[in-house]
Amino acid sequence: MNAVTSRLIRSTSGILFRRHLKYNTFISDRSVPASDQRFIMKYLLFTFFGFLVTARAGAQEGGWHMISDKIRTPWADSVDPGHVLPGYPRPQMIRGTWQNLNGLWQYSIVPGGNGTSFPAVMDGNILVPFPVESALSGVGRSVGKDSILWYRRNFRVPGNWKGKRVLLHFGAVDWRADIYINGQHVALHEGGYDPFTVDITGALNRARDQSVAVRVWDPTDDGPQPRGKQVTHPEHIWYTSVTGIWQTVWLEAVPDTYIDHFREVPDIDHNELHVALTVRNFRAGDQVIVSAWKGSVKIAEKSIADTSLDLEIPYPELWSPDHPFLYDLQLTVTRAGKILDQVKSYFAMRKISVEPDANGTRRIMLNNRFLFEYGPLDQGWWPDGLYTAPTEQATLFDISTLKAMGFNMIRKHVKVEPEQWYYDCDKLGMLVWQDMPSGDLGNGWNPHPGILEDESDRDRSAVSEGYYRKEWNAIIDALYNHPCIVVWIPFNEGWGQFKTAEITDWTRKKDPSRLVNSASGGNFYGTGDMLDIHNYPDPAMPKPGLFGSRQALVLGEFGGLGYPVQGHTWEQANWGYRNLQSTGDLLTRYGSMVDRLSEFIGKGLSAAVYTQTTDVETEVNGFITYDRKVIKMPVEKLRALNQKLYSVPITPGR
Repeated sequence: MNAVTSRLIRSTSGILFRRHLKYNTFISDRSVPASDQRFIMKYLLFTFFGFLVTARAGAQEGGWHMISDKIRTPWADSVDPGHVLPGYPRPQMIRGTWQNLNGLWQYSIVPGGNGTSFPAVMDGNILVPFPVESALSGVGRSVGKDSILWYRRNFRVPGNWKGKRVLLHFGAVDWRADIYINGQHVALHEGGYDPFTVDITGALNRARDQSVAVRVWDPTDDGPQPRGKQVTHPEHIWYTSVTGIWQTVWLEAVPDTYIDHFREVPDIDHNELHVALTVRNFRAGDQVIVSAWKGSVKIAEKSIADTSLDLEIPYPELWSPDHPFLYDLQLTVTRAGKILDQVKSYFAMRKISVEPDANGTRRIMLNNRFLFEYGPLDQGWWPDGLYTAPTEQATLFDISTLKAMGFNMIRKHVKVEPEQWYYDCDKLGMLVWQDMPSGDLGNGWNPHPGILEDESDRDRSAVSEGYYRKEWNAIIDALYNHPCIVVWIPFNEGWGQFKTAEITDWTRKKDPSRLVNSASGGNFYGTGDMLDIHNYPDPAMPKPGLFGSRQALVLGEFGGLGYPVQGHTWEQANWGYRNLQSTGDLLTRYGSMVDRLSEFIGKGLSAAVYTQTTDVETEVNGFITYDRKVIKMPVEKLRALNQKLYSVPITPGR
């Protein structure tokens, strides 16, 4: 990587907050806007508090070491069991009273899928939140549908939380999780990709030490639940299974009346931000105060005896990949003039739509202007952590490197990331197309995706359909406020595709502010905002005029040029959709694909997705090796090629 490329990647990542105090040099960087400096300072303060409580409450007896039989990323060796992913886990809704529970827990894998008794003897230590199959967990064992995975650890509630309610948050647990506090069952959650919260106040005892235990059962690909690309026997495009806790576990103290969640919807056509709050124990006469800030300047505020309001945003700065401007937001609940609860957040003024261009061709518009959206298919897998990145710097590396390569969009493929990932995209200006994790493929898999005819939807059992609907609903709720997300994708390539028109309509009604791509490369019914085909390896585009030209035309997957880099592969056997032998061959072939895309843009193509960000296990068709140690093509040359796609002239009559 040359000096120019290094500076480019550093500049895109340098505007972000850092979660370790060693990055405080960014505070004095005069190239960083004042509003971003303030964001950085806030996060450093919250993180410092998190470090203190984690160091005290998270230290446990027993050893841990990383399993080292596979390749690893550069960040793996910096993983500290006492400070694992220590940053504030919910950037969209910040409070100062929190405690990180990542670190060493005890674990046990118990044969038999029906046992509920806690194991008398534990197997050893596991490093949370890395899934049990991963190298970084220190375990590296499969579980499967015929066994139960147990977790246990002790913790202490800070003394200054007395009189408050204590919430236990899980970023994600795959798949069925029973939660116990001091031996008392307090919650059951089913879903591997959505965060969930348990009020544990009533289960806490008066002793200093408290205990939390988690019982996990996960059938992987032997069940009807959403599971993405996880399989029991990985090969080809299917990867190692993930079981158990794989995102941050944390505690939070809140008052009796508190903001549970909220929604923000920008309206750039009327210079307004709509905000709707859900407040627990909200009483008649309570006031909600919402204020918007541009740096240190308050630009708008409204107080109302209700939980829904419209806030006028004067002369809004519009968010885009070239100008990812974020406003600060403060939400306060008061009673008789006294503050009960207050959270910090942020928002962006941006709009995504499908509208006809000057030639009548329907195109994807950002802020009422056509912008060709181009980026990679992003699997979100790591050789050392599987679903879980080893550090926050690791995830930032992926996004900032793609930004430096000249991409303005990422398609997050059949997986959901921790909130930090979406925050990084918000700050860097990376558009996101969010897939629903697929599942129930045995009943719904289409061996010939993209057939342009009205095929029958697949039949799924009531149980399977219920799991899908519940989790898709929860995922949209959890990610709703991130401005980077512009497209929801309910189905991929007919994998478990069912009731397409109904699911599309439901998704659109739940979130009318974003586009819905009904079935990326799947079975098409003329539903949704775009017609999305997949074609490997060369680019192609849907035929204009299908379904009455009501949709934007999209190439949802193409490319897959494989290039194995010796010493950086998961296994000796590997594959790509089209294997090449050198960086030069790779760059030449990729350049020809970009030229072809330029032609399609003039003919009506609105977006394209190249496969893929990194190699993943035996797939070697990434821009970057799986261990993130080699970028296969020069970043500056990729950027020069990709930038051409954003300036293709759209002329009448083409």
